[in-house]
Order: sequence, then structure tokens, then C-alpha cells
Amino acid sequence: MESKHIVLAITGATGAGFGAAVARRLAASPAVGRVSLLLSPTGRRCLHDECGLRADDLAALSPKVRILDERNVGADISSGSHLHDGMAVVPCSAGTLGRIAAGTSEGLVSRAADVCLKERRTLVLCVRETPLNRIHLENMLRVHDAGAVVMPLMPGYYHHPETLEDLQEAFATRVLDQLGLREPDARRWRG
Repeated sequence: MESKHIVLAITGATGAGFGAAVARRLAASPAVGRVSLLLSPTGRRCLHDECGLRADDLAALSPKVRILDERNVGADISSGSHLHDGMAVVPCSAGTLGRIAAGTSEGLVSRAADVCLKERRTLVLCVRETPLNRIHLENMLRVHDAGAVVMPLMPGYYHHPETLEDLQEAFATRVLDQLGLREPDARRWRG
């Protein structure tokens, strides 16, 4: 089986720990051979302020994790000719959502997301904003209609989480599901 290349972006909305949980799961997955990690400037700040982590801490999870500069719109993932297996933005700020919905590609996060949409690759947007205004809702509908999976950062509780990490890890599993990565240790609803 060929290993997958997944793009993960962490943008400046609260909930950076959920993005870190996805990074941990991708780094540990035997099905993933490469993770391109993008952090917006405010994503870096939220990661540090909320989790005490820096980008280098996530890169240290595995040699398959590489950090790309958000300003490098010429990186390989900015081109449709470069093949990868999907992208997740966890969390996805309302600003990032708006840029993706509008098709503006001033940074690598929005450009890589635009490439996913135009090439019909999996794009998972874990939107984190509350309350939602009409513009947010319309932008979610626009990206959905363009082919993205809109997966608001709303963790489930049916697995009886005891810690915040339990919530983050269960949500990360659901994100990996959307990327076509099944985990044998996933907590599933049994009915």
C-alpha cells in the first residue's frame, strides 16, 4: 500500500489542541508517509497560548512531519500538479473560511485549500466560530457546494470523555475518517 501525503493547517481560532491531536494521529499512522504542516501566524499563537506548543514540537512528532512557511505560495502543495491525498484545516478560523470561500489565495493555507477544491481532493474544514453570522453560514455553504467537507469543531460526548484530551483525540479520529484513514483503536458508536 502506498503511503499517503496529508496537508494539515492550524489557523487562528481557539481549539488549537484539536489540530495538535490530528497532527499526533497523522504522525503515528502507518498509512501516512508525509504530513505537510501549515500554521497561520495566529494559529502559531493559539497553539502556544492554548497548548504551550510550538510548531517545532509538532514537527518533532515524526520525521514525516515537515513545516511549510505560510508565506511560501510557491511550495509544492500550491500546485495542482503536485499530488497529495487531502487536507484538513483544524481549527479553521472564520477568516480562513472566508478566504477559501472567496477563492483568494494570498497565503499557502488558502492556496492549498483552493487546489484541493479545483482538483477535487478531500478538503476538511473544522470551522471554529460562535455564534455564527449569516456571512459565516453562507461561506460554509459555498465551500460545501464547491466540494469541501464542513466539519465544525463540535466534539461528541457519547464515548464518555473524561478529559479535554479525550475529546480532542476522538474528534481527531473523525477528521482522519474524513481523510480516508481508518484507525483500529477508534471509539465507534455501537448502538
